[in-house]
Formats: sequence, structure tokens, C-alpha cells
Amino acid sequence: MEIDVLKLKDMRDTGESYTLLDVREPHEIALCKVAGSVDIPMQQVPQRLAELPREGTIVVMCHHGGRSLTVTNFLRQNGFGAINLAGGIDAWARMVEPGMARY
Repeated sequence: MEIDVLKLKDMRDTGESYTLLDVREPHEIALCKVAGSVDIPMQQVPQRLAELPREGTIVVMCHHGGRSLTVTNFLRQNGFGAINLAGGIDAWARMVEPGMARY
């Protein structure tokens, strides 16, 4: 399952409950970040599942959407309600926060 950045913006604007999981590496997050995200690098997700809510929606994001799709599939296989953010933070910066740094 996947959503686009405009749907995520709508979720944020309407106060819909969700967890935003950013699976990029720390050096990437240092460049730009969506406020309120939970930051767990992709390779650490299996060991850190206890930090994620079992109930509700987890929106998973990375730079362009590839790594986050892998993590989304992993989380869904492990009973989490995860959805992938299509286009990742790059799409977010282009379409929602045009002043955000891009890389």
C-alpha cells in the first residue's frame, strides 16, 4: 500500500493519527527532515520494532521511496499497519515544502 505526499499533507493538516517513520541514514536526516518523524535507519528496523506502535498507521519514508517500500513490506509481514510514502522526502520537498533542502 502506498500514499503520495499530498495525501500525507492532508493527514497532517486534518490531525489524522499516524506515525511517520523515516528510514534514511543519520547523515541524510541531518540534511532535511519532516517534523515529527521517528527516525530509525532501515537496517535497524528489525531490532527496533518495539519502538513502533502495533496499532494505527505507520507511514514509512526514505529519500525516493525504494527503501521505505522494503521496510513497509517487512512491517506489514510482521503485523504492522504500514504504508509507503511514494516519492519520499524528495517529493515532499518538491510538492509540500519547497524551501526544504534537497539532495
